[in-house]
Amino acid sequence: MELILRLKKLRLAAKILRLSSVETRNKVLIQAAQLLVDNEKEILKANAQDLKSLPATTTPAFRDRLTLTSDRINHMAVSLRQVAVLPDPLASTANEQTLRNGLLLKKVRSPLGVIFMIFESRPNVAVEAFSMGFKSGNTMILRGGKESLRTTKVLYKIIHQAIESADLPASVLWGITDSDRALVSNLLKQKEWIDVVVPRGGEGLIQFVVKNSHIPIIKNDRGLCHVYVHDDANLVTSAEVLLNAKTHRPGVCNSMETMLIHRDVAAELIPLVYNKMLDFNVKWYGCSETLKILKKTGAKNIHAALKKSWDTEYLDQIVNCKVVSNIEEAIAHIEQHSSRHSESIMTTNHQTARRFQAEIDSAVVYWNASTRFTDGFEFGLGGELGISTQKLHVRGPVGLAALTNERWVVDGDGQIRS
Repeated sequence: MELILRLKKLRLAAKILRLSSVETRNKVLIQAAQLLVDNEKEILKANAQDLKSLPATTTPAFRDRLTLTSDRINHMAVSLRQVAVLPDPLASTANEQTLRNGLLLKKVRSPLGVIFMIFESRPNVAVEAFSMGFKSGNTMILRGGKESLRTTKVLYKIIHQAIESADLPASVLWGITDSDRALVSNLLKQKEWIDVVVPRGGEGLIQFVVKNSHIPIIKNDRGLCHVYVHDDANLVTSAEVLLNAKTHRPGVCNSMETMLIHRDVAAELIPLVYNKMLDFNVKWYGCSETLKILKKTGAKNIHAALKKSWDTEYLDQIVNCKVVSNIEEAIAHIEQHSSRHSESIMTTNHQTARRFQAEIDSAVVYWNASTRFTDGFEFGLGGELGISTQKLHVRGPVGLAALTNERWVVDGDGQIRS
C-alpha cells in the first residue's frame, strides 16, 4: 500500500510538472549544477566508499564506470547547464491546420508521464537521466546498481534541494536507494502508475526487464559496435580511430568491440594498431589471418577468436579482429553480429561510405569517426536517457524530444459531424 501511495504522488506531481513553466524547470537544473560543484567533496567521499566496497575481482573497466572525479562532476554540471539552455520540448507545435469545416487542429508535444529508469554502475547517469526527464516535464523513478548506492544517495539529495528551491513537489523524483530486487520486480508490474520503463545496463538487466515488465520499454540494449577499415582508407587516421574507439573508455556501450580490416591493408594496419594498444594492455581475439599476421611480429596476448567472441560485449580492454575480403563481407558480418548500436567505416571514397551508411541498419553509422561519439552530450542534446537500439519511437541517443509524444488539440465553434 505504501508503494501505491508513493506512485500516486508521482502521478500527481507529473501533472504539476507538465503545467510548470520552462523557466521554473531551467532554474532547478541550473541550481542542481551549482550544488554539484559546491558539494564535490561529499560526492567524492561517498564515491570512494562505494569503490572501496567493490570486490577485489572487479575489472578495471567496471571500476572506471563507477568512479567519479572532479572532472566528471564538473562534466555533470556542464551537462545540466547545457540542458537548461535547450529549447523547451513542450513549447513546439508540430503541425497546425484548419479543416474545411472550420476546426483548427494543432499537434502539440506532451511529456510521457512517469518514467522508471533502471541503470547499473555509473552514478553520473542519475543526474543525466533526471535532467532529461525533468526538462521534458516527466516525473522520474531512478534506481541505480547496488555498487553505487552511497554515491547516488548523495546525488538524489542534491537534486531534491534544487527541486525544493523552485517550490515544486519533492515527489517529481523518487531516487531509490533500496537494493532489494523484489522492489524492482514489483514496480515493473505497475502499469497503472508508470508510463515507460528504461533499462540502461548490461544484457542481463535488459533481458530481466524485457521478461518481467508490464510497462512499455525504451530499450537501451548492449553496444556491440564495429569499425570497418576499407582498402582505400588512410591507415594512420584509421589506427588512431581504432585506438580511440577501443581504449578511450572501454566500459561504455559506444566503445568498439570488433574491428574488421580489409585484406589488402591488414598486414600493414593490424601490427600498427596492435602496437598502439600495447600501452593499454589490450587482449586480442583474432581470426586465423589476424593471428598469422601478429605472430610474425612476436605479438603476445593474442588468442584465436571463438564463435561466441563475435557476439560478446566485453566492456573491457579486449578486442576482436577479423580480416575480410571486401565491403560485402564486412556488412554481412555486422548485420549478423551487431546490436544495432553504432558502426563506422574508414574510407576515402564517398560512394563507398554512403553505401555502408545506407546498408547498415544501426542507430548511428559513422564515416571516418570513432563510435565513441554516440552520446547525447556529444550530439548537442545536453545528455541522454540512454542509446536506444529498438526500432519503435526512438533510435540512438534518447534526448528531450524522445521523452515526449504528440497529441492533438482541436478548437471549434460548435461543429458537428454529419
